[in-house]
Amino acid sequence: MSLVTLADALQPALKHGYAVAGVVCLGWEDMRAFVTAAELERAPIILQAGPACREHTPLPVLARMFRHLAENASVPVVAHLDHAYSAEECGQAIAEGFTSVMYDGSRKPLRENIEETASIVAMAHAAGISCEGEIGFVGYAGGADSTGTDPAEAALFARETGVDAMAISVGNLHLQQSQGGKLDEERLLSIEAVTDVPLVIHGGSGVPVSQRLALATGSRICKFNIGT
Repeated sequence: MSLVTLADALQPALKHGYAVAGVVCLGWEDMRAFVTAAELERAPIILQAGPACREHTPLPVLARMFRHLAENASVPVVAHLDHAYSAEECGQAIAEGFTSVMYDGSRKPLRENIEETASIVAMAHAAGISCEGEIGFVGYAGGADSTGTDPAEAALFARETGVDAMAISVGNLHLQQSQGGKLDEERLLSIEAVTDVPLVIHGGSGVPVSQRLALATGSRICKFNIGT
């Protein structure tokens, strides 16, 4: 059985200097292909059920598909709930067998985001699984603008929530269909200087491959989300 938690996948990445792909799944065909590719590369993989996926496939079904693939895989596989916006949805995912949940309170005031994320971290850890949180809002290509992560707020968020991974906003955008922008490495270094939590880049598809490779091996970024 190769079903693992997010912490199981990211702590070795942090220690040994690499990043893991968090791949956005829409159905059986692509999640099966992702696991097959991971096996061929002998790499861990994070299967992610995002909001678009959950619109047409119920969480219990997604959990069973993820777990079936993981339990028959030769590499570590994480069953991850991406961008949950309520404790109820996180609780349902935990009950159904996901091994990681991501609570997104990034649009809320800092104190509210910290308190709500901390409560979901406690719920996840009590069940033996991992929790990812987000500090600083990652915007959308052609949509809502980003709010860059403040390093001091990131340090407070990491310390008070106990998250296993922290998504940050450093020039990345969701739903980019070209690799036109670059991450703000100066802001990233400032965040790395004040926290030791594995970092996550949402909107990783838009990050140039050369920068993605350099940061995967030379920074605390341990997870790139890939969707478009």
